[in-house]
Amino acid sequence: MNRESNFFDNIKHQFNHGGMSIRLIIINVAIFLLISLLNLLSKLFGYDINFLIENIFALNTDVSILITHPWGLITTMFSHFGFFHLLMNMLMLYFTGKMFEQFFSSKKLLNIYLLGGLVGGMLEVTARLIFPALAQGNVHVVGASGSIMAIFMAIAFYRPQMKVMLFGIVPVSLIILAFGFLAMDLFALSSKDSTAHFAHIGGSLIGILYVKTMYKPNNILDKFTNFTDKLFNFITKFEFKKKTKLKVEYGNPTSVKYQSDEEFNLNKKKQQEQTDKILDKIAKSGYESLSKSEKDFLFQQSNK
Repeated sequence: MNRESNFFDNIKHQFNHGGMSIRLIIINVAIFLLISLLNLLSKLFGYDINFLIENIFALNTDVSILITHPWGLITTMFSHFGFFHLLMNMLMLYFTGKMFEQFFSSKKLLNIYLLGGLVGGMLEVTARLIFPALAQGNVHVVGASGSIMAIFMAIAFYRPQMKVMLFGIVPVSLIILAFGFLAMDLFALSSKDSTAHFAHIGGSLIGILYVKTMYKPNNILDKFTNFTDKLFNFITKFEFKKKTKLKVEYGNPTSVKYQSDEEFNLNKKKQQEQTDKILDKIAKSGYESLSKSEKDFLFQQSNK
């Protein structure tokens, strides 16, 4: 009993304190376990509920069905029907998510995950409308691959020269891996390998587009974040209060100055450059080499 209690306490602790990448992994695993349990119960009681599971957790690429089952665009990015599919995606999410949170924030990770998954799903549906060869049969799409590709591409185009050990042996730059993944998906578009390559490409485009426009006012991720903020506040019945760009003079608590868009974006760029310098220092000399002010600055940026 104590072991079970400790296990669930540990899961709860990881969910609350492990960062957004860990939360997303826990949600994906929980939904996979739920789907597996439903499949097990259906077999034990002799009922075929595959149709029900597909209509709840998968994205149906038939537009006439999608119109009546729009939730599939959301549920698909958290659902997996096979253990190996789940394992590969969660390993990728763990490493790319952790890297993303080093450079950006947990909130941005969640929103690029959602936006990448949405655009990937919509591109998969659109492709089956445009290309007749893909429109054969009733196709269901599941998996977090589009969302994960958005995260990975954002990291790869933001830090192209960062190296990872491929197979634990060969050092490869992230940008080379990124182009490799893109090439494989492009060459496999006409194949019938049951992989949603258009969803991968849609997610990849979101990651690239975000990095290329991140210093511009109202870039695609900022717009989507504003939308999700408003939606969350509407659902929870709280009045949405848009954050005002303010500049506070610490010497005088009552003195507040409004910033223009140019000043706001310039400050945002300077803060990002400072963050990049600190992260480069960590990569070269380790976290302990940072001064107290650098640690405080990094902590403040990670909580924005």
